[in-house]
Amino acid sequence: MDIAPYAPRGTEVDSFDGRCLVSVVGLLFRNTRVAGLSIPGHRNFEEVNLRLYVRRAHSGVRRRGVVFIKELVPLRAVAWTARLLYGERYEAVAMRHRAELSDGRRSVVYEWHRRGAKGRIDVTAAGEPAEIDAGTEEEFVADHHWGYVGRGDRPTLEYRVEHPRWRIWRTESACFQCDAGRFYGDRFGSILGNAPLSAFLAEGSAVEVHRPEVLHA
Repeated sequence: MDIAPYAPRGTEVDSFDGRCLVSVVGLLFRNTRVAGLSIPGHRNFEEVNLRLYVRRAHSGVRRRGVVFIKELVPLRAVAWTARLLYGERYEAVAMRHRAELSDGRRSVVYEWHRRGAKGRIDVTAAGEPAEIDAGTEEEFVADHHWGYVGRGDRPTLEYRVEHPRWRIWRTESACFQCDAGRFYGDRFGSILGNAPLSAFLAEGSAVEVHRPEVLHA
């Protein structure tokens, strides 16, 4: 599948070890604020997103970024706000998660469904988290600090995402089950029907997402 058309104007698809990667990421927002405001009932929620990776040159420096194909959340107001402020492809679906620690093993599950279509991420990890090694696939996936939005002739939006470098657990087991074609379309559904090439669990942290600016490529 050619994913180059999904790279917004002014960017190009990034690759790791000659491979263009797409990722399905489950995460949990806590104490979320929008423009400094905390909205009751909308501070803590799950998100599952499908993303690919791009880069662009800026003042002689390569900026590595993320393009979201689709972002699923359980709250309609969150989806509407993200579409309005950032132009991102958010969609509200029924969603839940579970995180457990037992006998030194961590189990994290995200589940979602919409009109009979279902999805599930299930990972298990053990031990203590470790620093991400430089030059690894885990670093490539986790260490991006720019987001890009744009398609076709529309101007590209660029926004900065700030967070410390996360520690990670390498998983003992990982499973992704999804009616991917119904959530992401047939083109991505054919890719996501395969077993994941790799998986890890990140520690997470406070994150600041800056307001987007129009990219003048």
